[in-house]
Amino acid sequence: MNANVETYKKTINFNKNMISSYGTIFAGIAIILIFSLLSPGSFATLDNLINITRQISFLVIIAIGATLVMSVKEFDLSIGAMASLGGVVAAKSAASGLPLFLCILIPVIAGFLIGLINGAIITRFKVLSFVTTLAMGTIIGGFTFWFTGGATIFENIPASFKFIGQTNLGGIPLLSVIMFLIVISFWYVMSQTVLGRRFYAIGGNERASQVSGINIGKYKNIAFALSGMLAALTGALLASRLGSAHPTGGDGFFLNAYAAVFLGMTVVRSGVSNVIGTLFGAAIIGIMANGLTILEIPTFMQNVITGIIIIAALIIQKLGRDS
Repeated sequence: MNANVETYKKTINFNKNMISSYGTIFAGIAIILIFSLLSPGSFATLDNLINITRQISFLVIIAIGATLVMSVKEFDLSIGAMASLGGVVAAKSAASGLPLFLCILIPVIAGFLIGLINGAIITRFKVLSFVTTLAMGTIIGGFTFWFTGGATIFENIPASFKFIGQTNLGGIPLLSVIMFLIVISFWYVMSQTVLGRRFYAIGGNERASQVSGINIGKYKNIAFALSGMLAALTGALLASRLGSAHPTGGDGFFLNAYAAVFLGMTVVRSGVSNVIGTLFGAAIIGIMANGLTILEIPTFMQNVITGIIIIAALIIQKLGRDS
């Protein structure tokens, strides 16, 4: 009797571990198979695969910023507004005749500085990042609306500004190349450098990290600054892709970015935000959005499904921790 009970418990634990470790991967494979069967001529093609990498490039870049902040157990809810700001600043800069590198550099610097302000407020006054960055996002949104007059910026945008967003290199979108370079760079930073180890140490046990001599405020400030920088870069790249910018153009990235991070936490290093996992998470979301669009499913359903994905990811994490 006792042997049977023990065997049953081991079976349950094994199933939980399988779900926790590989559930997201299995779900991703299932999604690909379903869309491939439903629309083999449109979905299961090389051209569509390349198209998906371009579609998810924006999400991956902004989600990596969220990954960095979550690695120190904080949240940055201003990333959507920051992306919107980055887009309109880049577009305005282009319309005023500035060269392409400045059109990208200016919003990136602005995002970095705003991120530093977020981090400074949170670490200096010991306030909740959730509330602080939500308020900062509101401030940024108001400023962006004033800056643009609430209108889309599209007039006097030169063709040179669209180079990054609309250029292919040997059939591969330049946006996809940039995305993979950023993924590789931040994977290296987070897994092979002191900065990444400090981030994970703080996220794992902030009190122990402080006792060991790690400057908590410094590294959290860096995480928020990098998050702001990547969010603004996302907006600038999106504006280059579209040849225009809307004052709320980046707002839609917020939910999907954190969905990608949470999904990634179930793929690699369960329960810990990580760059490679975030890439996989964003890929799953992008594949689903692409497949639903091909099947002509209403856009609002993508939001419903994204919310379901986040809840499912949280449940998977919980199962893994309890096993």
